[in-house]
Amino acid sequence: MAAVAAFLVFRGPGERPAGWPLPNADAAGTRSARGSNIGAANVHTLHVAWRFPLDGYQTVSGIFASTPVASGGRVYVQDLDSDVFAIDERTGRRLWVTHARQVDGGPNGVAFAGGRVFGNTARAAFALDADTGRVLWRTKLVHSANQTIDIAPLVQNGLVFTSTVGVPKGGKGVLYALDAGTGRVVWQFSTVLGDWAVPGKAAGGGAWWPFSVDGAGRVYAGTANPVPWGGSPRLPNGGAYAGRDLYTDSLLSLDGKTGKLRWYFQATPHDVRDYDLGGSPVLVGPTVYVAGKAGIVYALDASSGRVLWRRPVGRHENDTGPLPRHRVLVCPGLYGGVETPMAYADDRLFVPVVDLCMKGSAVGYEPIQNVDIPSRGSGELVALDAANGRPAWTDRFPVPLFGCATVANDVVFVSSLDGHLYGVRTSDGRVLWQARMRAAVNACPAVVGDELLVGAGADYPTLANARYELAAFRLG
Repeated sequence: MAAVAAFLVFRGPGERPAGWPLPNADAAGTRSARGSNIGAANVHTLHVAWRFPLDGYQTVSGIFASTPVASGGRVYVQDLDSDVFAIDERTGRRLWVTHARQVDGGPNGVAFAGGRVFGNTARAAFALDADTGRVLWRTKLVHSANQTIDIAPLVQNGLVFTSTVGVPKGGKGVLYALDAGTGRVVWQFSTVLGDWAVPGKAAGGGAWWPFSVDGAGRVYAGTANPVPWGGSPRLPNGGAYAGRDLYTDSLLSLDGKTGKLRWYFQATPHDVRDYDLGGSPVLVGPTVYVAGKAGIVYALDASSGRVLWRRPVGRHENDTGPLPRHRVLVCPGLYGGVETPMAYADDRLFVPVVDLCMKGSAVGYEPIQNVDIPSRGSGELVALDAANGRPAWTDRFPVPLFGCATVANDVVFVSSLDGHLYGVRTSDGRVLWQARMRAAVNACPAVVGDELLVGAGADYPTLANARYELAAFRLG
């Protein structure tokens, strides 16, 4: 019991961790590196220090889609087989691997706290000994075929926060808090209020990206959309679900100890366009920022949920109200909007945007598997003034940005699907550094000291003979 008690007080409210131990760097979700040596003056010297090969099952998202975490000279990563690897930060040498061999749709990933590595498979949460990879506990959270776990956990105040997502049909995503020492479920919160109008057809809710926690232990989570997109000939315009469909497409604020709802903000009531508000919330003082696939960034009062400002980013067309029965171009489309978490530094938000439209109607969308992302999509990185949402600058890229934004001092890093990495000056958007991975990147960068860590685990048409790997770029 003494070991567990010591673990539970590993980090107090408001304390900021060193390194990059959590998926979004810290519990506030800023994705801003602490104590990094990388900056605008030396970013041009980043070069490959080592490459760690990734070899797993090829899913629809590739074999790797998460953010590396790092602490104490070690890097921890999880692939889309749910396997976890510990790697020496300076040499890239594998220290241990714990195999789960359970395919996950991603983005997944792990978190480090108190000498333990926490993660999820598609059906269970787990904790590993950080020194050996030994499984310390495993808690099954999914007990039916209409749920799965695709999120990376957040660990704070002795609790592990994670979520299922509802998948067809009848699924309802649930948020969980688990005891970090034992894996016991402390509370759970259903993100779908009441019953679906047509339970055999509708599904949705839950969270894709990690929660955030403020200094008082209050939890903030963005939730996913209802499905089916558009609708069907018999149930057009979301007829399988009724009314506002709370709490889909919402930012939820919960009491961290009990899971009791404090407030909610629903960005898209009765969503028929896949506009989940899924990105990790960013907490800065009394304000919480959040964005999602509707391509809108919101600032809200963290104590009440009152909207302070909203700012559309990217391309918008036919993106509000009911859809017509004939197909129209909808922007953002199913793969568009703000797909991945933002970053914050020096009173600015850095927002990665996917500009990609699709044809949709009240009775359904064009087949998502037929969408040619490289030919249709492009990307933007938008810097917004955190006080009022006004754009400071916008960078445009020829390929969608499916990786998160990551800040190190006065440089923000983003990655595009074709494997390009960019280091951009935060003050004016000027690209100061770029490199190219040997496979497509739909994962998120992390920064530790003088290193940038990036995983490449997907395919792209112009990258023949892709080499899936985690790469460390080092200064000098």
